[in-house]
Amino acid sequence: MQDLAARIANLNESATIKMAQMTRELKSQGRDIVDLSLGEPDFETPVHIREAAKKAIDDGFTHYTPVAGYLDVRQAISDKFLRENNLKYAPDQIVISTGAKQSIINAVLCLVNPGDEVILPTPFWVSYSAMIRLAEGVIREITTTVEADFKISPEQLEAAITPKTKLIMFSSPCNPTGSVYNHAELAALADIIARHPHVYVISDEIYEHINFSDKHVSLASFEHVADRVITVNGLSKAFAMTGWRLGFIGAPAWIAKACDKMQGQYTSATCSITQRAAIAALNGGLETVDEMKAAFLRRKQLVFGLLKEIEGIKLNDPQGAFYFFPDMRNYFGRSFAGEVIRNADDLALFLLYHGNISVVSGSAFGDANCIRLSYATSDEKLKEAMRRLKSALALLQ
Repeated sequence: MQDLAARIANLNESATIKMAQMTRELKSQGRDIVDLSLGEPDFETPVHIREAAKKAIDDGFTHYTPVAGYLDVRQAISDKFLRENNLKYAPDQIVISTGAKQSIINAVLCLVNPGDEVILPTPFWVSYSAMIRLAEGVIREITTTVEADFKISPEQLEAAITPKTKLIMFSSPCNPTGSVYNHAELAALADIIARHPHVYVISDEIYEHINFSDKHVSLASFEHVADRVITVNGLSKAFAMTGWRLGFIGAPAWIAKACDKMQGQYTSATCSITQRAAIAALNGGLETVDEMKAAFLRRKQLVFGLLKEIEGIKLNDPQGAFYFFPDMRNYFGRSFAGEVIRNADDLALFLLYHGNISVVSGSAFGDANCIRLSYATSDEKLKEAMRRLKSALALLQ
């Protein structure tokens, strides 16, 4: 152990993966746990996409592909960007990776030097901070609140930017809060970014199609900042393809070229079969996506109503993704059987062991006052989870 490199010794384990592992261990012991920890759609991948993958195997797509992905797949992504987002990324501006997570770390490692500052609006997805630390960057957080729908203001962004700022990272729709920046809000942020030409942005849009508000807006659609935005997306959430592992970026050509070079040294291209299935997903219309979105909206409304019935919980009304991120401070300082709840970490463990419900502490997302609940599961499980949550919290005095 003492010979491990500092970069891995100082790296935190993913909190969502850790909680999911703890949940699986308890289930293997016979415990009945309702798992709301992982952000994974509970739907099966649509049939037409699965059939395309089977055909790809039969057609012999079983060899190495170009590092950035097959040209026709990148063309399908280029067409998607233009059709759905009004973004003009040519195929040579697109790099396909083994999941959007790899797409993000590629961009971070290609842009951030040791000592560069990276702005993170909090709450943020758990892996953002770990990626910045791996690149030896300096995290500069912008704190948001549930009252502000967990969104930053232009004034906060302006105040956070310094001469050392290299990058801003954010997601909309957001994991973990479900918040969605509308056109006017993104336009105001784009105006701030435009005034600082040394600043780049990673815009994580993996939850694009799980959006219950207005039409999704991409930051790169604002032309005065488009040349400094890396747009990240993928197939996992919209098409229920989490295990297929395909993400992609659209970026200025010089950044895409750098990500291609980086990826070529540690994974090369993503799965050839998945790439062929991606064409079917991207070109097959959004009917199945819309069906899943409707189910997520119904579940959101169900959980929102049940959470509002629990005294002491403060929450926003998330307009995207499939998470709630309630503020639980009213329960801090309370105890059960001598066990004092000091923070969200304590509360998440209490709910797991005494409530048989698995959630993730908000501390992993940069806000130790909250917990994250995923509603990407059945209505029945969600009703039972909310019943257990209410009963467990009532034990705290």
